[in-house]
Amino acid sequence: MPLKTRPLKLTIKNYLTFCLIHCFALSYTQEIIEDTPTATQKDTVINTQRIKADGVAAVIGEFILLDSDLDKEIEQIKAQGGDLGNTSRCELFGTMLERKLYAQHAIQDSITVNELQLRSQVEQQINYFLQESKMSMDELVKFYRKNSEEDLREELYETNKSQYLSSEMQKKIIDKVEVTPEEVRQFYNDLKNDNELPTFGAELQIAQIVVIPEVTDQAKQVVIDRLKQYKKEVEEGASFTTKVLFYSEDSGSKSTGGKYTLNRKRPQMVKEFRDVAFTLQEGEVSEPFETDFGYHIILLEKIRGQEYDVRHILLRPELTQEAIQKAKDEIDLVRSKIVDGSITFEEAAKEFSDEKETKEEGGKLINPQTQDYNFELTKLDPEFYVQVQDLKEGEISPVLQDQDRINRIKFKIMMVANRTDEHLADFSQDYLKIKQLTLQSKQFEAIAEWQDKAILDTYIKINGGFRDCEFNGNWLKKEQ
Repeated sequence: MPLKTRPLKLTIKNYLTFCLIHCFALSYTQEIIEDTPTATQKDTVINTQRIKADGVAAVIGEFILLDSDLDKEIEQIKAQGGDLGNTSRCELFGTMLERKLYAQHAIQDSITVNELQLRSQVEQQINYFLQESKMSMDELVKFYRKNSEEDLREELYETNKSQYLSSEMQKKIIDKVEVTPEEVRQFYNDLKNDNELPTFGAELQIAQIVVIPEVTDQAKQVVIDRLKQYKKEVEEGASFTTKVLFYSEDSGSKSTGGKYTLNRKRPQMVKEFRDVAFTLQEGEVSEPFETDFGYHIILLEKIRGQEYDVRHILLRPELTQEAIQKAKDEIDLVRSKIVDGSITFEEAAKEFSDEKETKEEGGKLINPQTQDYNFELTKLDPEFYVQVQDLKEGEISPVLQDQDRINRIKFKIMMVANRTDEHLADFSQDYLKIKQLTLQSKQFEAIAEWQDKAILDTYIKINGGFRDCEFNGNWLKKEQ
């Protein structure tokens, strides 16, 4: 039976649908632990008898989809701010079948999950649902038709696990997909010949100079001494977790008692943090050490093979008013020199800017999505948009006070280096964007081809009214 193929142009037309299907998943870290074994296919079919009251809509390998799962999927997408648009129930059910298919083959390919990370994600989801819906926990349990909070948590865990496995399997499928310059040119020419060239919105090239107030040695010593005292108290019997809750300035981990799981094979956290963690023995507390985020101490709780369970306390030195004013005066002077023509913006950035990422580029920001200097105006972060929307090309902004996850206060000036109006895609001007579209199209094709074959190689049974759906994939295994 020949496999179906899909032309590249079709994948571009349906790319938004593709993202709804494949991109609506939560983010996960890269650490892994061995997952528990799954049931056999035979066990799964037997298990359907136990949940007949809900109705089995489909069986895909070792996975089951219940009739109620589709309604829950719709509610979960809406709860997380998703918009289904004109997506039909059959189309959405098809995406759920795809996720289970990917998850089934992910297990066969020994892709594993981090159970602790997924269960932490479940707690975040539940808290979010409660906050957004204004329901009580009992109402939320009833809404999901569960008997208890524990049952609800287990269902969300299994959903997240399936989404994670699906996402990782798709990454594996497209991992080696690449495009050549000739493929990019051919893709562009095909779109052009069919009058299907995309329109790119107005774009800006943005440059900035950043001056960060300097932390004094005295302020650094204050936090080092505090961390040394915490270490001493923990070694004398005090609770490290309690000190995290009282004193740590890492808001991202404070609610979990400062806990992180590090993996020797999969880097997480900055290098300085990993280097210290991997030298500790179980139960040992590190000496204070510095990263870009501030000063830390680490408690190594447990070593599990390649994985290290750690807790940490982060303190950030205080900034003096003198240091803040000095930074403000410096950037005021830099701006004056640029405005009166004593120095160019690019020269000033290289000489005075404290932002390592942009300093040698003359202050130019690189778009992380496209890896070029262009930012589409309508896709800018709202706060960033406000800072540049009224700037004319070559105009220097007033001095702005800002902050980021590392610096509580920083001062910057900005300039729009170039403006490009809305336009049809141009091969030379928009090469990187066209290359990305070509790559996405080829990835879509690789996934579609894999799916066609995987459907034929996997036990699949579709029940009830869903057999009347017009699926994109050959889920009913009809003759081609």
